[in-house]
Amino acid sequence: SGRHVFQPGLHVKQALHRAVNEIGLVQSVPQTFKYISSILNSRVYDICSESPLLLAPKLSSQIGCRVLIKREDVNPTFSFKVRGVYNVLAHLIESEREAGVVAYGTGNHALAVAHCSQFLGICCTIYVPLGTSPRKIEALHTYQGCSVQMAGATLAEARSAAEEAANLQRRTLVRRDHPLAIAGNGTIASEIMKQTTAEDVDTVFVCTGSGSLLAGVGTYIKAVRPDITIVGVEPEESAAMTAALAAGHVTSVGSGGAFADNAAQVEVGQESFRLAQMVVDSMIRVSTDEICAAIKDVFEDQRVVLEPAGALAIAGMMQYHRSGGLRNKTVVAISSGSNMDFNRLRFVSERSDTEEVLLSVTIPERPGAFKEFYSCVHPRLVTEFSYRASFPVNKQYPATASILAAFQTFSSDDKTTVIDKLTSRGFRVRDLSDNELAKVHIKHLVGGRAPAGAAPGEVLLRFEFPDKPGALDDFLTKMPDQFNVSLFHYRNHGADVGRVLAGICVPDTEAAKKEFLSYLAQLDFRWFEESSNPVYRDFLV
Repeated sequence: SGRHVFQPGLHVKQALHRAVNEIGLVQSVPQTFKYISSILNSRVYDICSESPLLLAPKLSSQIGCRVLIKREDVNPTFSFKVRGVYNVLAHLIESEREAGVVAYGTGNHALAVAHCSQFLGICCTIYVPLGTSPRKIEALHTYQGCSVQMAGATLAEARSAAEEAANLQRRTLVRRDHPLAIAGNGTIASEIMKQTTAEDVDTVFVCTGSGSLLAGVGTYIKAVRPDITIVGVEPEESAAMTAALAAGHVTSVGSGGAFADNAAQVEVGQESFRLAQMVVDSMIRVSTDEICAAIKDVFEDQRVVLEPAGALAIAGMMQYHRSGGLRNKTVVAISSGSNMDFNRLRFVSERSDTEEVLLSVTIPERPGAFKEFYSCVHPRLVTEFSYRASFPVNKQYPATASILAAFQTFSSDDKTTVIDKLTSRGFRVRDLSDNELAKVHIKHLVGGRAPAGAAPGEVLLRFEFPDKPGALDDFLTKMPDQFNVSLFHYRNHGADVGRVLAGICVPDTEAAKKEFLSYLAQLDFRWFEESSNPVYRDFLV
């Protein structure tokens, strides 16, 4: 009909994939037995031990399945990468070892090359792009015999420099896609099979970057347990394997993502792709927020902080469950690494709470309106309030105020309950929970200067109080109704002290000033007047 575009030979690939799932990989493609032999004879246990496969009780309860996490983050360099890299280096002949090796990258692969080279007494040179974090370069320099060369502005340019150096200097380029690297990574699957002899494993979720982990794990499992479903998981902004499988050939996906950087590849390896076509049942793409949520889930279950790429498999498992793909099954998710950049923890914390709601609420600019708004949200845990008076008071055109509020809901239906309650009070509500601009930028820019006349008699106060349940409600309840709130900022940092910055408009009368001072005197927590602070003058009025 012309409505469908078929890949050349697609029916043959589909038939092969069905055969693999029915009778096994080796029976379907006999030449793949060399990979099974290579996996079983891998040298990885010279340098690392069998990693634990641990039950995740909270995650299991959450999704109604038996969830097992393969803890590859406990390996040397805190990543699965040492398996494949060491297997490549251990098979070098003496002359190749003496010449040294070359690699490129700034993440776990580079660390594994440096670590394994030091272990074997081999000199290595790692090519990294210009502008690479000094922290990452310092980490490579800690390994004896490792030198770092900066080349090009991108990882692709660093790769070209590494390939050129390897050719000119007759040194070995340690490729992620090397068959021995794939085989080394495949030992993870052989361990999973040994560790689950008493289990009926249904699905294995695998982090996917260059594809060598997915190819190695999938190849072994489809040879010995073809009934097990193999699911690859990628960041949605760098889904190179998904694109390649859809196109029928390796294809570039642009510049790749930066968050799950250890899995952010612009294209997968040719050999990994060839194997993946035979052994991968499906691919899942996950968002940054889903990755952050997975990091939090694993921390609460295992008390380990995974890096973004390390949490990909868990994020994919959670998405697969939400789509109805899992129920009363035993599943395995491979936690591939824990090289978390400490500076990212704040971002992860902010984005990991899938129950947090972000709303923009417009209320009338009048005394008591802010407390009325808050009463619709209470007693839910508020994580952030940001508001600044932005329009001068005008009797003909009543002023309104826009509040950015973030709070945790009790359930998925609870957000609707709050929005309905706010709307019934006449407040205009906009749900920003999925608005990337609001979450990344606008929430940090709300406020600014108040126009002349928007906050008459404003006094700027900074408050500190014990941040316990009900503390924010108690703070707002004690505020007299006659005073208009012209600025309010509260953010829950998870500390034991709550901090509020508030602008309060005090009428220019003796009675009002006296009542205001009385209000401050009765407070049970510390307060500081900041009206004379130069920062207030520079940015807020």
